Amino acid sequence: MSRLSSPTEWVAPLTPIVSLALLPLGPLLIPRAYVLFLFVYFTGFLYQQVSHVVNFYSSSVKIRANIRKWNAMNRNTSDKSEKAKNEAATTRNRLLEEEEQFTYQEPHYIHTFVIPNYGEPEPLLRDSIGRLASHRNAATHYVIILAMEQSEEGWEEKAKSLQEHFKDRFHGFIVTGHPANVPGEYRGKGSNVNYAVRTGCAEMLDLGYDRSRIMLTIMDSDAAIPELYIIEVEEALNKSDDPYYTICAPPIFFSRNCDEVPAAVRMTDITWAALVMSNLSHSDGLCVPCSNYSLSFILAERVGYWDVDADAIGEDMHMWLKCFFKTDGHARTAPIFVPVNLTNVQCEGYVQNIYERYIQAKRHFQGVADLGYTLRHVVASFKASRNQNQKALLDCHSTTSGFYDKLAACSVIMEAHMIPASSGWLMFAAVPLMQLILFPPFDWLPVIVEPANNPLLTSDFFFKLWTVVKMITVFLPFPLFGTLAIYEHLHRYIDTEFYHKPKSESRSWRNIKDYACLPVAAWLFLTLPSTVACVKRLFKGEDAYVVGAKVFTDSTASEEGEKERIL
Repeated sequence: MSRLSSPTEWVAPLTPIVSLALLPLGPLLIPRAYVLFLFVYFTGFLYQQVSHVVNFYSSSVKIRANIRKWNAMNRNTSDKSEKAKNEAATTRNRLLEEEEQFTYQEPHYIHTFVIPNYGEPEPLLRDSIGRLASHRNAATHYVIILAMEQSEEGWEEKAKSLQEHFKDRFHGFIVTGHPANVPGEYRGKGSNVNYAVRTGCAEMLDLGYDRSRIMLTIMDSDAAIPELYIIEVEEALNKSDDPYYTICAPPIFFSRNCDEVPAAVRMTDITWAALVMSNLSHSDGLCVPCSNYSLSFILAERVGYWDVDADAIGEDMHMWLKCFFKTDGHARTAPIFVPVNLTNVQCEGYVQNIYERYIQAKRHFQGVADLGYTLRHVVASFKASRNQNQKALLDCHSTTSGFYDKLAACSVIMEAHMIPASSGWLMFAAVPLMQLILFPPFDWLPVIVEPANNPLLTSDFFFKLWTVVKMITVFLPFPLFGTLAIYEHLHRYIDTEFYHKPKSESRSWRNIKDYACLPVAAWLFLTLPSTVACVKRLFKGEDAYVVGAKVFTDSTASEEGEKERIL
């Protein structure tokens, strides 16, 4: 139980434990206080969900705008016939009236793609790297760092095969092999990325690359990164007050194999993607990247690269937090409203596919360790601000962010980890169980609390408050319904306008039946794994790092690759 040496480490495990304990004990021991708690919790949750809908709509508008500008630019450069040119000019003039001109410029940075992988199918890696190779400036401004694990059998042969396949397609192609069983390291994406960036960038510097121009993009092995993302990164860095302390974060999207997985898996990833998109519209640059993100080599070097212990398993969120706190809040996120297409967890067999997605969810929620990490830094920041001797890691910036910025960042992390571990229990069971205990609906049920002693019946205020709480619970799912309705339109738009899929291959009204599994999916892939991850913080020990199962075939690559290659 050494993890609990700091009081901040108790917050995560206590969240689901207290939530579960309150379900039966709240109505019996502290019914009035419990009703007040439910009122505050559900009201706050409803407000939060409504704000997510607004933010998600804002993100969807910006994603559509970028896709429109991208399509307009491609039409301008590819139309051959005079008629097509005239149509493109008309479209261009209309778009110019609505939004700023979208022009293509040569990249300034050397975009270095770090691709950590373990046991991934070689066709999947070839497809993901091939999409990067199709970009216009891949041969002049792209460097691949293929981050292999030495513990994978045949890793050298796989790496050499990929390196040979993409010979002369990139400005550089570096292979790193992360050693196994390094003392003090926890096996996972973070430790592999840390080794790859240290080793790969050292080799780049030896080859004469300018460290100030190295822009790292950490990507999943199944990520289809479009060229538009790099263009938008360049634009965001040009507009930034300090590009070297800017972290670029795109939305994630699941459209590569979504029709080949169970509906529960599909709906979980859709909800996850919608939450990430909503998060990107968070003000003040306090949005956390998910899976794929870009940052300068200077920033990574200045903060000491990626942490490699077990508490840093959520490498994307942890690295963002590390950059934020180590720079005293100077490092901020620039949202890049260009979707990065990923694959759903997929394997043979319905039940096995559900199980593999649950294993992936458990791994994701091991990132709850970042809650304690964040709280420790916020407490330290508060103490430092009171003593007026706050000092950042940076030596080139005299101004630092205020304590309230750290508090705002803390609220983002608390929402990400505390809400899943508590809302699933309270939303589904709190009101029905309290109703059952204090107001049994059937005569044959035992009367636990006599009406004369029922604290809600003896107080008009608390009885009315209880009625309000029940009414609020009815409206709790509606913001999610609104988010998913916006998502459905956005998904179809991205599929048809960005990936150029025929409408028959995108989501349609037939997919409405997917929503029937949403309550089960929410509990199985959000509430349960987050609860398990939080409670495990009470005990010493480390879970094995398990990579999600992925199925990928060359035939899929050849068919879909042609449609998305220009992206």
